[in-house]
Amino acid sequence: MRLARSTITPTGRERVFGEDEIIVSKTDVTGKITYANHVFLRVSGYAEEDCIGAPHSMIRHPDMPRAIFKFAWDRLLGGHEIFAYVNNLACNGDNYWVLAHMTPSRGSDGSIIGFHSSRRVPDRDKIAKVLPLYDVLLAEERRQLDRPAGLAASAAKLDNALRDQSKTYDEWIWSL
Repeated sequence: MRLARSTITPTGRERVFGEDEIIVSKTDVTGKITYANHVFLRVSGYAEEDCIGAPHSMIRHPDMPRAIFKFAWDRLLGGHEIFAYVNNLACNGDNYWVLAHMTPSRGSDGSIIGFHSSRRVPDRDKIAKVLPLYDVLLAEERRQLDRPAGLAASAAKLDNALRDQSKTYDEWIWSL
């Protein structure tokens, strides 16, 4: 059974997982899930057969700015790791926040063959600190009638916010 993300309505209920747990998933270079650990499956509510081969965006919450994922993809495809606070969507519409550490996986020749994400329980204070920026980015995306233009405008706002703070993304995320 494959559920399209767009058919899931957020419930506003938040799921939690243990501080000693790590949600792990792996994808191919196109973002299709190739592995999901038992914590991923339990917290997201999906069965393994729902996940394997499905786009990782299946757990993307509609309140997450697409600019954050664009930034993450740009970093990963450039061969770099990234940390991000991400609000995910479970199969029944519940949400769960994570601190995601995403890294490229490399083949024996050094080429990128996929991506690996390990997610931990985030500090609630840090989520409160990212939300104002995420809200601005999301509002910009929704303000634009044209979806690509909204993403471009939101990405520009992210760049401007970091420039205004005289910080790189990494400096910003670790300063929270």
